[in-house]
Amino acid sequence: MGTQAPPEDAYHSSIEQKLARQKEIDDWLPITSSRNAKWWYSAFHNVTAMVGAGVLGLPYAMAQLGWGPGVAVLVLSWVITLYTLWQMVEMHEMVPGRRFDRYHELGQYAFGEKLGLYIVVPQQLIVEVGVCVVYMVTGGKSLKKFHDLVCDDCKPIKLTYFIMIFASVHFVLSHLPNFNSIAGVSLAAAVMSLSYSTIAWAASAAKGVQEDVQYGYKAKTAAGTVFNFFSALGDVAFAYAGHNVVLEIQATIPSTPEKPSKGPMWRGVVVAYIVVALCYFPVALVGYWMFGNAVEDNILISLKKPAWIIAMANIFVVIHVIGSYQIYAMPVFDMMETLLVKRLHFRPSRTLRFVVRNFYVAATMFVGMTFPFFGGLLAFFGGFAFAPTTYFLPCVMWLAIYKPRKYSLSWWTNWICIVLGVMLMVVSPIGGLRTIILQAKHYKFYS
Repeated sequence: MGTQAPPEDAYHSSIEQKLARQKEIDDWLPITSSRNAKWWYSAFHNVTAMVGAGVLGLPYAMAQLGWGPGVAVLVLSWVITLYTLWQMVEMHEMVPGRRFDRYHELGQYAFGEKLGLYIVVPQQLIVEVGVCVVYMVTGGKSLKKFHDLVCDDCKPIKLTYFIMIFASVHFVLSHLPNFNSIAGVSLAAAVMSLSYSTIAWAASAAKGVQEDVQYGYKAKTAAGTVFNFFSALGDVAFAYAGHNVVLEIQATIPSTPEKPSKGPMWRGVVVAYIVVALCYFPVALVGYWMFGNAVEDNILISLKKPAWIIAMANIFVVIHVIGSYQIYAMPVFDMMETLLVKRLHFRPSRTLRFVVRNFYVAATMFVGMTFPFFGGLLAFFGGFAFAPTTYFLPCVMWLAIYKPRKYSLSWWTNWICIVLGVMLMVVSPIGGLRTIILQAKHYKFYS
């Protein structure tokens, strides 16, 4: 009897064991394992997450929207998404001594343990998995375009094979353990996004305004014009989609009560948004100005010459979407690994990580090969999931947590963003779905 530990000691011992296991898991999971990022990591991670392949579809979106609405939607989106991004940076550490390292953790604090998960996780997964699938298609298409430009008399190769080549890179890169370990890939991707955006608008400007250019709506019917308008709103929403990984990026920055992470994070976000403006506005406006409503859904396809510059831009796109895929895949890896280790009690190991990540890359490759309707996919995903997580979910959380005074400036600002975001979420998938249906008529599987 004398050797038996007192119940209190046993209780403390079990708590210490739980905390030690929790720390071991956190040190292994990709989001929380490394917290030594600098502010410039935030800048190029955010550029890589934001300036995706969507920028190349902006002149096409402008053609569907027209000059006035197009410019208004672009500018409004830039302002609203910068505001909602600021809110997320602020909310990361609003509870002293606690960090909301993941989007769904913030959702759970705002809406409750279960409801927060049900609201945030499905939308975040749709965005992140959707982006990875679309980037599989984009990477494959850009590789195919590069091959066709460099070797125009070669035997044509199916798009399916190029998507597989693009995926093969990710079977290697996906085994980098966390956000900080992909910093080099992300920096290269950020530089490439600025490079191919510059090539896109500079080559368009050099080409000059085309003869018989028209700026009227392309669709012959009123219904077609309206659906195209809705679809274009989804394309713009897709272009501003970096919010889904912003808390996860901020989680990698060190934080103390004297120096909270929101300082360096916000500095990085401001730099990133300046780069976003330098990429988006010239591409959208110059591309539409030069080609009018005849512009393709990827501006590089409209620019057929000089071939070497367009080939180079396509390779830049490939390098960029390699980095972007990794940025969006990392939170998904984190979710899958958290579920397996915390809920299903698998042991954190390299084997587990190897199986999980290879499975994810293979799954996104398979879906990308099966459904490569690039333009329609952008609009559908853009409205369905990007609008909530980017345009208004941060505002709903802000109202739920901070409860600003009714009819104050903060209250009005958030409600305006929520109303605009909900309208965007409702109308743009309608246009995107119609585009997918129209393109699917002429589509052969695994072509």
